[in-house]
Amino acid sequence: MQSISQAEIQSSGTPVSSWALPTLTFLFFIWGFITCLNDILIPHLKAVFDLTYTQAMLIQFCFFGAYFVVSLPAGALINRLGYQKGIVIGLAIAGFGTLNFIPAASFHSYPWFLAALFVLASGITILQVAANPYVTVLGNPKTASSRLTMTQAFNSLGTTVAPLIGAALILSQLDSTEGADAVQLPYLILTVALFVVALIFSRLNLPVVENATAAEKISIKTLLPFTHLWLGALGIFMYVGAEVAIGSVMVNFIALPEITGLAEADAAHYVAWYWGGAMVGRFVGALLMQRMNAGLLLAIHAAAAMLLLVLVITGQGQLALFALLLVGIANSIMFPTIFSLALHGLGKYTSQGAGLLCLAIVGGALVPLAQGKLADTFGLALSFILPIFCYIYICYFGLRSRKVTG
Repeated sequence: MQSISQAEIQSSGTPVSSWALPTLTFLFFIWGFITCLNDILIPHLKAVFDLTYTQAMLIQFCFFGAYFVVSLPAGALINRLGYQKGIVIGLAIAGFGTLNFIPAASFHSYPWFLAALFVLASGITILQVAANPYVTVLGNPKTASSRLTMTQAFNSLGTTVAPLIGAALILSQLDSTEGADAVQLPYLILTVALFVVALIFSRLNLPVVENATAAEKISIKTLLPFTHLWLGALGIFMYVGAEVAIGSVMVNFIALPEITGLAEADAAHYVAWYWGGAMVGRFVGALLMQRMNAGLLLAIHAAAAMLLLVLVITGQGQLALFALLLVGIANSIMFPTIFSLALHGLGKYTSQGAGLLCLAIVGGALVPLAQGKLADTFGLALSFILPIFCYIYICYFGLRSRKVTG
């Protein structure tokens, strides 16, 4: 395939270009589904292995820690091989990770589960580094935030479906003799799906977007002048940290006697409403950002998330429950908006910038671990004070980014 420019992609009416965005959108669904299954794994493995909240959060630490380790090498890999080959490699590595859930369950080994999660997340990281910037350049730069928000809506579709399937196949077996073995069937299905999709992507004829040439030496120093990129990276750290921390303790929080008192398998169904709100919010947000400043809309959503979490901390019963679920709508546009605003104007350095942003996803490893420690020490409700501070920064970034075209 010959490399084509962004302008050629925008003006092309060929079937090659028309397949690009739909196939990438399907990837967003897959990794949303896989990532959200962690929210079901945490209460399940916490009970199976009798873990504290801090120990259970090692699931997110290993999963999102992979972003920190793999993101920059992933950017270099994609710069060398291209977006499409990077996607195929990412899918194959993710499939190997899900395959390892089967022996981890058979040997009843929590460390093996954590290692499998790290490998799985390494593949997902490569997908993120490849697919997110690919979406931003497949069209008019002025609508990049809207386009990425739309594809992220399908990511939310995956996160909406995952808790329902996870509750039926995993948490429903919590009191049975299966224990850790309950994860084998869903992750075996995921393994087959990932390898099949990798095969499909290896045969698709997708456009090759011009990137930094292999001869150029791209380093962190190259990205230093892009201040908005670094501020956006911190925004990604804060957002992913808050989102993952909230989702990680949601099942346990909803199951508390003072909230609903439901069994964890039943409480997991509310997680689907949380992610469903994010999905609807992304579809609506994609339309709003056609007419409204992306940075301002981001700040409004962050402020709403702060107010809702105050109600979660101070309230009980239905008030705290629905305030927590509505945070999903507030979260809806944050990741794609921060991501696209941070990448604006990077040109041929886009894949390296995306690598830096995905590096910042390590917030999903560190913030939940800190919230787990707060939950063990002060209780689940008060632990939500940590995500509030994350949203304060996101609000600042949104207000500061109002002049950035996105």
